[in-house]
Amino acid sequence: MLYWLTTFSDGGGVFNLFNYITVRAGGAFFSALIFGFLFGPPLINLLRRRQGKGQPIREDGPESHFIKAGTPTMGGVLILGAVTVATLLFGRLDNSYVWLVLGVTISFGAIGFVDDYAKVSAGNTKGVPGRVRLALGFVIAIVAALVAMWAHPEELQGQLAMPVFKDVLVNMSYFYIPFVMIVIVGSANAVNLTDGLDGLAIMPVMIAAGTLGVISYAVGRVDFTEYLDVHYVPGTGELLIFAAGLIGGGLGFLWYNAPPAAVFMGDTGSLALGGALGTIAVITKHELVWAVIGGLFVVEALSVIIQVLYFKSTGKRVFLMAPIHHHFEKKGWAEPQVVIRFWIIALILALIGLATLKVR
Repeated sequence: MLYWLTTFSDGGGVFNLFNYITVRAGGAFFSALIFGFLFGPPLINLLRRRQGKGQPIREDGPESHFIKAGTPTMGGVLILGAVTVATLLFGRLDNSYVWLVLGVTISFGAIGFVDDYAKVSAGNTKGVPGRVRLALGFVIAIVAALVAMWAHPEELQGQLAMPVFKDVLVNMSYFYIPFVMIVIVGSANAVNLTDGLDGLAIMPVMIAAGTLGVISYAVGRVDFTEYLDVHYVPGTGELLIFAAGLIGGGLGFLWYNAPPAAVFMGDTGSLALGGALGTIAVITKHELVWAVIGGLFVVEALSVIIQVLYFKSTGKRVFLMAPIHHHFEKKGWAEPQVVIRFWIIALILALIGLATLKVR
C-alpha cells in the first residue's frame, strides 16, 4: 500500500525510498514485530478467558508436558495478523504472487483455526478429522498450483527446476499440478507436526522464511539470475516483503512462546506458515531446494509416517514416540536441549539450501 506513495516522488525525497524492496522489507519486519508486541498480551488474555482449560495435552505424551495444561492455543492468529498487515502495508498489491501467498496462508490458517476450536471446545486432541483437513488442504493447493502456473512465465510453466545443474528444467506436464499440491500440503502438515515443543517450530520457520526470502529476491532480479545461473521469475522479489513480515511476526510471537510458553501457535499458525513456505518454494521454482531448507520439517513428518507404517505391519515402534522430537524427550533430553539443537540443525540446512544458488 505504501508503495503507491512513490507516485508523489519526482525521483528523490523520502517517498522514493518505497521504490526499494529492501527498504519496504525492513518496514514490514519492524511493523510485524511491533504488531506482535502490541497485540500479544491482549490476545493471550482473551484466549485464556475464552478457552478455559487451554489446549488439550496428549495423555501418552512426555510427563513433562502435563504442567503445560491450561496454556491457551490459537496464538498463530498473532503471527497471521502481523504478517498480513505488514504485507498489505509494504507489499505491491498489484503483484499476483503476493496475493497468492497471502491467500494460501489465510486459507490454511482458517482450517487450523477450526481444528483448534474443535479441540478446545471438546476438550480433547482429536479436532477436525485428518481426512477432512487433508481434503480441504488439497483444494487450496490445487487452486494455488493453477494460479502459480498461470502467473509463471510461459517457458517455466509446468517445469521443475533442478538445483546445482545450470538451466536444467524437467517438463512435468500434467504431473506438475499434483506435485505442487503435495509440496504445499506436505509443507503445511510437516510444520504442524514439528510444532510440539515451546519455540520448536517458530524459529525454524523464521530461518526458512529468511532463506526463501533471499531466494525470492534473487530470482526476481534478472542481473542476479544471470550471475547465479538460476531461472528468472519476474515479480518474486516482492515475496521478500512477506518473508520479512513473517520473521518480524514470528519474533513477536516467540517472545510469548519462549519456554515456558504463555501461548501455543496451534494449528492456526503451523498449518498456515507451512503452507506459505511451500507456496513460496513453488513460486520461485525451488521446490527441491525447499526439501533441503525445510529438511527438519521433512524428518519430523517422515518419523511419523515410518512409525505408523512400521507399527501397523509389525506391532512394534521404531521410535519411542513420534514425531521424532518426542523420541529424544523420551530418551532423557530436556526440552530446551531438543529445541535449541533442532534450531541449529535448521540453520545448517538453510545454509546448505542457500548455497545451491551459487553451486552450479
